[in-house]
Amino acid sequence: MNKALPIMIQGTHSDAGKSVIATGFCRIFAQDGYRTAPFKSQNMSLNSYITVDGKEIGRAQGVQAEAARTVATADMNPILIKPVSDHTSQIVVNGKPYQNYKAAAYRQEFFELGLQVIKEAYHHLASTYERIVIEGAGSPAEINLNDRELVNMRIARLTNAPVILVGDIDRGGVFASLVGTLQLLEPEDRNRVIGVVINKFRGDISLLEPGLRWFEEYTGKPVLGVVPYISNLNIEAEDAVILETFPRTNEKTSEIDIAVIHVPHISNFTDVDPFLYEKDCHVRYVKEANELREPDVVILPGTKNTIEDLLLLRKSGFADAIEKLYRAKKSVIVGICGGYQMLGREISDPHHVETSIGGANGFGFFPIRTAMMKEKRTTLTTGMAHLADCNLQVEGYEIHMGTTSYEGDVSPFITTEEGVDGCISQDSLLIGTYFHGIFHNDEFRTAFLNLIRKRKGLPAIYERPSMKNIREEAFDRLADCLRKHVDIEFIYREMERFQSKSFF
Repeated sequence: MNKALPIMIQGTHSDAGKSVIATGFCRIFAQDGYRTAPFKSQNMSLNSYITVDGKEIGRAQGVQAEAARTVATADMNPILIKPVSDHTSQIVVNGKPYQNYKAAAYRQEFFELGLQVIKEAYHHLASTYERIVIEGAGSPAEINLNDRELVNMRIARLTNAPVILVGDIDRGGVFASLVGTLQLLEPEDRNRVIGVVINKFRGDISLLEPGLRWFEEYTGKPVLGVVPYISNLNIEAEDAVILETFPRTNEKTSEIDIAVIHVPHISNFTDVDPFLYEKDCHVRYVKEANELREPDVVILPGTKNTIEDLLLLRKSGFADAIEKLYRAKKSVIVGICGGYQMLGREISDPHHVETSIGGANGFGFFPIRTAMMKEKRTTLTTGMAHLADCNLQVEGYEIHMGTTSYEGDVSPFITTEEGVDGCISQDSLLIGTYFHGIFHNDEFRTAFLNLIRKRKGLPAIYERPSMKNIREEAFDRLADCLRKHVDIEFIYREMERFQSKSFF
């Protein structure tokens, strides 16, 4: 078996485009016939992905595995940090919750264990795959953190991976950020950087060329490519920071207005992504109660801290606004995971799994109660969804600490082999479910949107986008763009050169 050849993608800052560039390389290597895997030693994200064996990893690595045409495993993201408050996070190790840590305690107490976990996970991948695309986090020039970091240059040294440094020109100051990052690196680490990629370029490349020549002369590092800004790239975002760019008011540009409540600890926000590709839908994330108005659909998304987010909805006036819409039957209200729990009578946290607050009363729309438990349920699930007159086969994934029990007559939303999931009102105007990804089911999404259209007196639409085709087209489009604008052959040669030496 050939030795695995790694390449590492680091950035000058968060959101420079590391995840997207890494995804593109995963598809390129897979297209070129190599067994390819993504790897991110430590990820901080509330956007999760569930593997086939029920392990939880960062969603970006799951998406990158899809781009690589391989099955995602916990080895691809052995440490996942999920913030539950400003200073505390749940640490997921090898796909399962380990414990909650304060930031300082995590840094001091977890480092040695984390390093061992990372080594073992990478060894597993290196024994199976031929190409490994490693993604860093934030910036490698965080000099206050570098002595105990677990995700940037230490991992590059550990795997003997060449590093590509990515800078985002769309934000401005790209040369300053690239030069500054390089100068703050230790000489050994600077030598590991084989070149830079300038990302998200718009405009006339000839105007940039003098800067490119200056950069190469000043730093001695080649510019491996200038990647243009790729509009409408249909690849799921890793971080909820992208939600800040979404419109927050109803622009009346589409027939169906979908309002997503942007709770502070929002998780798995990509649940609503399919609506972004529907021409008759307008999706907006709302942070203020007065922005809610009377949408056709209100979605209460998942959250990593259900109780505190619920209390904030009450304090901010959101709860009153949602209750008015519910009583007046103005909107179809959908709660997913934590949002589903909020629709019940009560949520309790006796073991302080998510918060020190013992519990809170829910909206009381469904006769259910939820208790947070020490064991997390993480699984891929299939079942039959019951919507109006339709019974529709659906698949999704569950990630929740809460156990929900029924206290009265309810109509389950989904029937599974294990039993039932969620609730749905008789008029289908209130839906709650633990199924993340429910709207990624094309047939279900079609029926759901036609239910909304019927309420508005609009004709049904039966031809909807295929989410699978959208993903595959996006991966190929990204790979084509990188092949055109980045020196892939040079990168291949550098990967071979670095692995002519031993690692570990």
